[in-house]
Amino acid sequence: LGLGEQLTPFVARDPELAQLDQALQQAQTGHGQVIGVVGEPGVGKSRLFWEFIASHRTPDSLSLVGTAASYGKATPYLPVIDLLKAHFGIEPRNDASEVRERMTEKVLSLERALAPALPALLALLDVSADDAQWQELDPQQKRRRTLEAVKLLLVEESRRQPVVLVFEDLHWVDSETQAVLDTLVESLPGHRVLLLVSYRPEYQHAWGGKTYYAQLRLDPLSPKNAHALLDRLVGRDEATAALKTVLIERTGGNPFFLEEGVRAAVETGVLVGDRGDYRLARSAGEIQMPATVQAVLAARIDRLPPEDKTLLETAAVIGKDVPFALLRAVADLPEEPLRAGLIRLQRSEFLYETRLVPELEYVFKHALSHEVAYTGVLRDRRRALHARIMVAIEQLYANRLAEHVDRLAHHAFRGEVWDKAVAYFRQAGTKAAARSACREAVACFEQALAALTHLPESRETIEQEIDLRLDLRNSLFPLGEFQQIFDHLCEGEKLAERVADQRRLGWISAYMCAHFWIAGESDRAVESGHRALAVAKARGNFPLQVVASLRLGMAYMSLGDHRRGSECFRSNIESLEGELIRERFGEPWIISVISRVWLVYVLAERGEFAEGSARAEEGARIAEVVDHPVSLITACRGLGHLYLRKGDLDKAIAVLERAHQLCQAWNIPTWFYGIAVFLGYAYVLSGRLADGLSLLQQAIEVGRERAAYALHATHLSEAYLLANRSEDAIRLARQAVDFARDHKRRGNQAWALRVLGEIASHRDPVDAENAEASYGQALALAEELGMRPLMAHCHLGLGKLYSRTDKRQQAQEHLSTATIMYGEMGMTYWLDRAEAALKTE
Repeated sequence: LGLGEQLTPFVARDPELAQLDQALQQAQTGHGQVIGVVGEPGVGKSRLFWEFIASHRTPDSLSLVGTAASYGKATPYLPVIDLLKAHFGIEPRNDASEVRERMTEKVLSLERALAPALPALLALLDVSADDAQWQELDPQQKRRRTLEAVKLLLVEESRRQPVVLVFEDLHWVDSETQAVLDTLVESLPGHRVLLLVSYRPEYQHAWGGKTYYAQLRLDPLSPKNAHALLDRLVGRDEATAALKTVLIERTGGNPFFLEEGVRAAVETGVLVGDRGDYRLARSAGEIQMPATVQAVLAARIDRLPPEDKTLLETAAVIGKDVPFALLRAVADLPEEPLRAGLIRLQRSEFLYETRLVPELEYVFKHALSHEVAYTGVLRDRRRALHARIMVAIEQLYANRLAEHVDRLAHHAFRGEVWDKAVAYFRQAGTKAAARSACREAVACFEQALAALTHLPESRETIEQEIDLRLDLRNSLFPLGEFQQIFDHLCEGEKLAERVADQRRLGWISAYMCAHFWIAGESDRAVESGHRALAVAKARGNFPLQVVASLRLGMAYMSLGDHRRGSECFRSNIESLEGELIRERFGEPWIISVISRVWLVYVLAERGEFAEGSARAEEGARIAEVVDHPVSLITACRGLGHLYLRKGDLDKAIAVLERAHQLCQAWNIPTWFYGIAVFLGYAYVLSGRLADGLSLLQQAIEVGRERAAYALHATHLSEAYLLANRSEDAIRLARQAVDFARDHKRRGNQAWALRVLGEIASHRDPVDAENAEASYGQALALAEELGMRPLMAHCHLGLGKLYSRTDKRQQAQEHLSTATIMYGEMGMTYWLDRAEAALKTE
């Protein structure tokens, strides 16, 4: 609400205020609380918060406010940034050095131990920090540090005094602000923080189960309370009773609608007099009340004097918040007429002053007022205004354009300044990607791509389009949007071939290799990988070479060609030394780490556990030194897989549980399902059948169309077998065999065939023919591919099968072979089982 505003009477919200009072009392004693206020537009959510904070209920508390905006969903951290600016007293004209000095002084005066949080806080305001360690972090690490920094700042403030945080309009919130709130909510117990949030009914969050969360629903006023409001707005003249009845019926008791209805009645001459003492000047039967509050607002705007309507519409194109300096630059009015017009718009209660010093700023009374005013601007004039606003922002804030790039992009696009729209949206997308705000980055890059279609085609625009599609690939990859990625890569490939751009073609081929691997098209993955590698070697492009080698090795591995896969991974490990050992080359993980992890998968399948363990531990050490969460999780997964293949179940569970905990600690839920496949299988083999089944079922639902589906289904099939769900076991094992065969995943096919053999051999009566055939096929594939642990398992399975069917000589031969192989590979868990089976013969 604006400075000096004559407030509308506040009625019928005493119970809600009492609940906020109670929550504050709990927060003040160190029991943090969250209150969510939900309601339709106009019911008074913002007013409730204003009354709570302004009515001296929080005299000894620090109150901070952030508001989401409809045009800000693609701007990461927008409400958080506004909140920090207010907290640190940052003004639009402050240059980077002033911002850095002011923030550093305040943070260190609060607590010197907060110094490590400064780079992240400065980066939110687009101010670089003189911190080499921060600069070396990748986007995911920076995101984690940013979430932690905001939380630490607010928690530290709460040690000095209770903190009341207000975040409004969460139905428009960006995903990174949502992550800040989620992180903060988890930390509230034990701190003197009251978090107040408002949103419309369509917004969803995950806090409902918290004992310290409560929801307040604000409904429209009852007829009795609506009458009480109108009595104070209009007066108690009996002649106005009919008007009040009409207003209540038409508005449904929505307070904002009621206010606008009264203003409309005054402006049209239905009511005359002073506020709170109006008289009916015309018959109530003559009253024409529009059906919606938007229609009421549109009619009120149309009744403004032309110059005031023009000024209001100009302000609406700027946004809900209207800096006076920007409005003056765009409105093309002398100072005095401009200020006079703003005074009249304040009297009409469309705009209010929210800040006087150091720079005057206005705000629209309500989001609906802004929406209706903006919609009323004719298209050509709206376009011209957006273009002028873009130029004005460039001139007014030339020393801090990075901070305003999102608004510049918005105005350039709406102003149809297409070349600048492309540039600014790409900058905004790059900034969002650097903050690991993938959804916001995608939205920006897509807008840039849309703007590019309006420019004449040239080699430059074609190259821009290819780069944007590659940017989209990089942002879509963490979101798992693989079909969209494929579509963008295909379009990019066509364009790169048209202009014979070998460098871009090489990168597209490397990414296509990854896509085909994920999609299960291993032959096409190998083809693309070789094409990328050839380009890299021909052009001496080392980053492309290591990425292509990694992807090609993964493709070979999926085909069961462990020798060639191993060559690719070892090539990377040997070439990535010194400082290069830390590099990601645009990938989500450190290449030297992921190359070691995939070599571990090869070594585990071949039974070379000693080297595999050493390589996995090397990868984990590198990831820990660099402090790279995704790479560390991946290294733990590789080591857990190796222990699982060897049969060291306790070690497998320990390292995989650590990976699970890291996923939770670093808020990387999508990586958990890759962990769940191995952890669930380890639980199953160790006797924790229910826990294992739950994890495996979750993982297979998420990964149904992914590259490793056959392996997932194989593990779950074996779990079903142990749970005596034989029909489910058979169904999944057959699906796994078919999927692996269709996608040429020969190693996975061999594992699935072995499980089919297990199922058949445990039938009652034993299905000896199918068991023998399945084990035999699995053994033949395993021998061809050099998968020694699987070979030993097949010999063990055949030995037990022949024992059950009284073929003792064959049983002894296979059990002896299994025993020897398990012993050679140090697989003691399985060795004990094989020796026990051999003794019974």
